[in-house]
Amino acid sequence: MPDDARSRGNGGTRDGQHVALVHTRLRDAILRGELPAGQTTSQVTLARDLDVGRTPLREALRLLQREGLIVSEPNRRVRIAALSSTDAEELYVMRIALEAVAIRITVPGLTSADFAELEGYMAQMDHYMRSDDRPGLRAPHRAFHDRLVHAAGERVTTTIGELFDHAERYRLTYGATTPERWDQRRAEHRAIVDAAAAGDADLAARHLVEHYAQTAKFIFAAIDPEHDLARLRTTMATVAPGSQGALALDD
Repeated sequence: MPDDARSRGNGGTRDGQHVALVHTRLRDAILRGELPAGQTTSQVTLARDLDVGRTPLREALRLLQREGLIVSEPNRRVRIAALSSTDAEELYVMRIALEAVAIRITVPGLTSADFAELEGYMAQMDHYMRSDDRPGLRAPHRAFHDRLVHAAGERVTTTIGELFDHAERYRLTYGATTPERWDQRRAEHRAIVDAAAAGDADLAARHLVEHYAQTAKFIFAAIDPEHDLARLRTTMATVAPGSQGALALDD
């Protein structure tokens, strides 16, 4: 193979690796709020700030646009997807619908090793929240929820994982998980695990749905208290009848 062709081939491999790295760095920055929702910037600025080439950056931006995290604007400008009550409701409709089914599929096959891992994740979450270390909380929190739905299949769990990440932007921005609220969130996790350990998949699904409803309630109280959650209530009533009461405002 001629040297120039071999060089182009190697460059293609390097570009592919660069695209993955740039995509990961940008995605993490968006999810953590380092690139704030609604902010508009340019490809030139992003390339300079990240110290990356324009070609892998463009490819990474296409991936993020497909995922709904960025919006392409004229003149090579990029806008970080905004947070909105409509988007948040659609997000939780999808999460609740998918995970209520996935946990029902998963619970019958959970083993003692799975429950040991779940207990470990809960202990880790408790440690990080008592230390007010919300970045540290993310990994065991993600692992906890992943373990409860893993039997639903790769396509389903991949989608669930993406929805978890998108919800992270709302949780961090609107403070849905804080040390002050942790006792309640820990009790919600405990109820899910106890129902699963008893082999009651329907009850585990209901507790999971109510857990997400509590998070959604905090988010909507901050982002748009007047937003009509009709679609979310319908979803909850369909996959876990009676759970929609968890959306009611506290006295």
